Formats: sequence, C-alpha cells, structure tokens
Amino acid sequence: MGYISKVLRPDEKLLATGKLHWIVYRLAIISMLVAVLLWFIIGEAAPILRTTAFVLFAGFAILVAIKEWLEQWITEIAVTDRRVIYKTGLIRRQTAEMNMDKIESVKVDQSLLGRLLDYGSIHIRGTGEGLEHLDYISSPISLRNSITTK
Repeated sequence: MGYISKVLRPDEKLLATGKLHWIVYRLAIISMLVAVLLWFIIGEAAPILRTTAFVLFAGFAILVAIKEWLEQWITEIAVTDRRVIYKTGLIRRQTAEMNMDKIESVKVDQSLLGRLLDYGSIHIRGTGEGLEHLDYISSPISLRNSITTK
C-alpha cells in the first residue's frame, strides 16, 4: 500500500483494502497444464517435438504469470472513511478517487465461478460519472459493504 499510505490525510481512517483475485493467473495455469500434458502425450517417439512444445507452452505460461503478478502487485484499492481510491501502474500511474458523499450506488457482478471462488467485478457509480470497472476483485461483497456502510 505504498501509494495509498502516501495520499491518506492525517485524519482519514483506512476501512478496507482490496486486491486482485488469484484467478488472474488462469491463462498461465492452463498453459502450464497443456505443456505438461503435451510432454506426456507426445512421449519418447518425437523428442524434439516434445521438448519444443513443452518449452513454448511453459515459456508462455511463465511470461503470462510474470505479467499478471506484476499487475497484481501494482494495483492498489482502498476504502477510507472519506473516499474510495484505486491505483494501477508502475511507471505510468493511473489513479481514480471518489468521495464517499458522491457515491450513488455500488454494483457487483459475479459469475457462477466467481461466486464459487469469491471474486467479481465492482462498478462504483457516482454523481456525474463512475469509477472505472474494477475486475477480478477478491471478496467483492465485503469490499462493497465497506463502501456502502458509512
């Protein structure tokens, strides 16, 4: 919470923090499973094809996992007693803040898998315009409750 701790006012209380759910790694997990399956399916008959397929899929999985880890690491979500703060980006920072008195509604979207694994999207609607969609948020209902409980 580096950015959040820097922008908190002295009399402002942090109520809750949000984070991205581990489901963001799904493409990396599937790619690694495909790499392992190809390793066993191709077998000893074609060792060059087997190694090439494994290295391509495993390398792709590692690159995607690093990208998603970085995205998870640089995303900060906080709910204070006065505002909601969302920050993403490492070098090129993008931030969005909305004062609590400007919030009209908080919408949570969860698929069946999202309900089972406890992740979803949150859309905060305010007077005039809303905060951007916050996708793949872990425990979206508790974060929504933190926002709506004043």
